[in-house]
Amino acid sequence: MKASVYYGKGDIRIEKVPDPEIQDPTDAVVRITHACICGSDLWFYRGEEPDWKPGFRTGHEWMGIVEEVGRDVRTVKKGDRVLAPFAFSDGSCEFCGKGLFTSCIRGGFWGGDNLGGQAEAIRAPFADGTLVRIPEQASNDERLLTRLLPLTDVMGTGYHAAISAGVNSGKTVAVVGDGAVGLCAVLSARLLGASRIILVGHNEARLKLGQKFGATDLVSTRQDAQAIEEVIQMTHGGAESVSECVGNRASFDVAIGMARPGGTVGFVGVPHVQEAIDLDRMFRHNISLRGGVAPVRGYVPDLMEQVLAEKLDPSPVLDMKVQLDDVPKGYAAMDERQTIKVMVRP
Repeated sequence: MKASVYYGKGDIRIEKVPDPEIQDPTDAVVRITHACICGSDLWFYRGEEPDWKPGFRTGHEWMGIVEEVGRDVRTVKKGDRVLAPFAFSDGSCEFCGKGLFTSCIRGGFWGGDNLGGQAEAIRAPFADGTLVRIPEQASNDERLLTRLLPLTDVMGTGYHAAISAGVNSGKTVAVVGDGAVGLCAVLSARLLGASRIILVGHNEARLKLGQKFGATDLVSTRQDAQAIEEVIQMTHGGAESVSECVGNRASFDVAIGMARPGGTVGFVGVPHVQEAIDLDRMFRHNISLRGGVAPVRGYVPDLMEQVLAEKLDPSPVLDMKVQLDDVPKGYAAMDERQTIKVMVRP
């Protein structure tokens, strides 16, 4: 079969690799029908992930149709259309029981030295604990499938940012970052009933999409101090909840700087921070920092219900479509900020 393989900075290739096979009785083999390129994939694409090695497989967001299951698999069967969160988990360990599926003691993440989702097929370990069956009403509806695809990562991650920031009905929220996760954090804040949603970013087209998603205010300055001051002024003291959706030092400082005393920053951007964040402001103003890698598997059922009920549609973040052979072009387009997020159709 064909799959996307990493070879170094800016070097993604489509190659022939061995077909996946059942190895353990809890495995499933899935033919991939939809996949994505993620903003977090750009870290290794830009050579900023020293642990990534030539030959690693890429892609952690995918959906597909089950082709084979191991003898112990009970929740999915051949022919089912399924969605996979970006991490696989056994569903039975201590941390899965607490809803921390990304901390599963036997789990892991797609891609790297595991099989990747930018491929024609994949072996899914712990199929019962990982895969979510897509209901029959959506299984052949391309419109609904496209809406469900972001639930594999960015929609669940944006939702985790909002949950971690303590967003609920009537609150004022600031979202730092206008990428796919930040835009999904706007959708999540609206879904959770926030009364005011301030989106902080730089890209005019993305900010406009954020408005369509529910942002009530936009802050577009490229000066971090000015962005902080604007949010503090328009909220008379700062936002009660802040979703940090980028992961670099500047985004952390902006998020902490615009948080209201006693407020909470929910962070989900993959952290690439070399220096200490502004602990002094957090200490002086009792600002909490919560979040981390999103346990998307726990959010998928509720978010899927919202999509199927026509109450949630994150699909506009998928503003470019490529075939598997053109995945390298998709990486280049995202790296150059020509597109928000790429959908891959093998």
